[in-house]
Order: sequence, then structure tokens, then C-alpha cells
Amino acid sequence: MEMVIVTGLSGAGKSWAIDVFEDIGYYCIDNMPPFLIPKFAELSAQSDGVISKIAMVVDIRGGSHFNSFIDVLDELDEIGISYKILYLDADDAELVRRYKETRRKHPLLDECGSVQKAIAKERKILEQARNRANFIIDTTHLSNAQLKENIVGIFMDGGVEGLLINCVSFGFKHGLPIESDLVFDVRCLPNPFYIPELKTSTGMDQPVEDYVMQFPQSVELFDKIRDLLDFLIPLYVAEGKSQLTISFGCTGGKHRSVVFAKLMHRHLKDKGYRTIVSHRDALK
Repeated sequence: MEMVIVTGLSGAGKSWAIDVFEDIGYYCIDNMPPFLIPKFAELSAQSDGVISKIAMVVDIRGGSHFNSFIDVLDELDEIGISYKILYLDADDAELVRRYKETRRKHPLLDECGSVQKAIAKERKILEQARNRANFIIDTTHLSNAQLKENIVGIFMDGGVEGLLINCVSFGFKHGLPIESDLVFDVRCLPNPFYIPELKTSTGMDQPVEDYVMQFPQSVELFDKIRDLLDFLIPLYVAEGKSQLTISFGCTGGKHRSVVFAKLMHRHLKDKGYRTIVSHRDALK
């Protein structure tokens, strides 16, 4: 039985995420009280395969019941019930914008008096859950389609076992991806932005890739990063890490970083690793 517990900040996309899990064949429950998780897991395990994949959202909407969440996780560990935790995050400004746009009420608004204070308190409440998460997705710059792609890549393509590597391209002017484990700055390379016929294209287009990789310094930099990752990734695997985010940044996140993320994703996939690629800022 596969069990995924989806948690994270209110407004970060948990409702959309649970819809995605339903689409890929999971039995889904929203707003599950933590104290019911062990019993439900046991009953599902005894269902003779009728319920073989479960995804449930557990968050602060449960009120005081959520306080037992970490203890429940410890109980699951003790009785040998396997689970994975997916934590959805987003930056404060984006969460505030989403609440203004949807006009929905934050679960802690009445207690805290403002959305900003509610988000700050929720982050503190969820800190231990975030630390226990197997997978963290920052949805700040993701569309629903991109979030779906990430979830499918983690939980459908080959299951959830083993290291998942996410190759991310981004623009430094839009900020660092907060989920990054390793960051490589490729702003030192010639910029296609200044080539009129390439300016409006992205690194996903072959002419841009051809331009970036025609320079010896680009090839040498890619080779050095590739060799470093070929050394590091087996160490992460041996250490038991479940998610590794490798981010490549250029100025705007449209050209050089996209090329490097795309090529590294291709290389790691050829090596047999489970990988996804995300171009955070390419279409801005």
C-alpha cells in the first residue's frame, strides 16, 4: 500500500494537489484528522488491494487535532506503516495575493487578525512537518499544470522509491528557488538575450541551445558540473535522500539556465536516475 500525506501552507495548492492524486488513481481524503490516520491505514491494508494507494490532506484546518500530527507520524513509524509526506510551500507575498484574488478566508485569520500574521503563525506550526517531509514543492511560481507535472513526476513515473532529482531553471532577478539543494550560476556565459532573433525565444528552442553551447566555456562548464554531480549523486543516494533539487540560474531564467537544466535532466535520465525538469521563469 502506498500512502501519501499532503500537508503545507494554506493557499499553497493542496486542494489542486489532491485532485491530481485522484486523477492518477489514488483514493483521496481531504482534511483528514491526524488521529484517524493509523486506523484508516490499517483498514486499507486489510482491504485485499481494493485500496492500494491513498493520498490524504492533513493541515491546520483540523484545529487542535493537528497538534497530534507529529505524534501520529511517530506512531506510524512504530507500527511499521509506510508513508511519504508531500509538503507544499509558497512565499508570503504570493500567498497573500492568492487570498486576495480568491477572497477565501485563512483558517487562522480570526485568531491572528491579518493574513500576514496568520501565515507567519502557520509556518511556525508546520515547521516540524516540513522537516519530516520527503518531498517539498514550492508553488510560488508554478501554474496548476506545472504543479501537476511535478506531482506526476514524483508519484506516478516509477513510484516514489529512490532519489528524485529535479533540475530547475530560474532567473536571479526573480529570486532563488527556496527548495534548491545545489545552485549553479551560468550568468558567466554569453547571453542569447542580446541576439535579436533569439531574444524572444527560450532555452527550450533548439537555436538557443545551439547558440549557448557553441562556446567552449559553455561546454567546459557543463562538463565540470556534470562530473561534480556524477560524483555527488551516488553519495546522496547512499545517504538515503529522497529529493534533490539542482537549480541553474541566469539573469532572467529564459535562455542559458533553461539550456543547462534541460541538458542535465537529459544526462541524468540517461544515467538511469529518476528526474524531472522545471523551467520556473522561462515563460514570464
